[in-house]
Amino acid sequence: MQKSTSRCGKDLHFFASLNTCLGKEEENHIMPSPELEPGTRGYIIPIGGAEDKIQDRAILSRFFDICGGEHSKIAIIPTASSLEDTGDRYKKIFNEMGGNAVVLQIQDRNDAENEQYLSELQNVTGIFMTGGNQLRLSTILGGTPIATAIRRGNAKGVHVAGTSAGAAFMSEHMIAFGSEGANPIAGKVTLAPGLGLTNRVIVDQHFRQRDRLGRLMTALAYNPFAQGIGLDEDTAAFIGADNVIRVVGDGALTIVDVSDLEYSSMAYANEGDPIELIGVRLHVLGHGARYSLSKRKAKPGGRR
Repeated sequence: MQKSTSRCGKDLHFFASLNTCLGKEEENHIMPSPELEPGTRGYIIPIGGAEDKIQDRAILSRFFDICGGEHSKIAIIPTASSLEDTGDRYKKIFNEMGGNAVVLQIQDRNDAENEQYLSELQNVTGIFMTGGNQLRLSTILGGTPIATAIRRGNAKGVHVAGTSAGAAFMSEHMIAFGSEGANPIAGKVTLAPGLGLTNRVIVDQHFRQRDRLGRLMTALAYNPFAQGIGLDEDTAAFIGADNVIRVVGDGALTIVDVSDLEYSSMAYANEGDPIELIGVRLHVLGHGARYSLSKRKAKPGGRR
């Protein structure tokens, strides 16, 4: 008698098939664009949400500075948000700092082919994606000229930041939604293709505030190639072209490293089962700390 396939085994096969299909049919749309020369890629900056917008604005100020400060031109993409004033609020912040910000009101897939918006993206030094619902980002921007322009711009040196939903969307594999809790549970998380600026990480946000360690570990159990980044609110990972993360903000950045994973029960688990993971490494890093995605080594930030 043939042994039945578990629910999570089917899910794992689905994601593998999905990646193969996308790799063949939409390679130019989801894979990170190659750097023109080593070290030319702009920063990739996922933010855990609820970043300080009023007082020292540490994260937004750091992003503003690397984009050129008073010489910066920043495109704001509020697609994830259903609120009409989201883009304008960030525009006001960056303009108050002395820069030049423009809002690209991309609310449907037709907007994502707008020639004026594409022209704007050719002349920016930074791109900022707001929070909201990451599925709005993936379903509206996925496979469009705007998504391609963002990837190509980043490869040429444009810095790309995203907060909350915008952070989740940045990597190749995106956590679409999932349940809370500290333990990895089969069926706890749903993945979807993201923007594809990098395939090295899977990002989760509002991490400590919404108890999301379990769902990040579940996502990594599907694909142990990637490393997990869990971002507390008002905390950012500035990922440089050298693949080193610089931590900025008041919260913690949690690294979940499964490169030495010895055993995973994901392929045999039924929905709702706890997942056994042996050989997981965890780092909790604060402001000023660094982590090399290539060497998988962390350095503390020290006292503030």
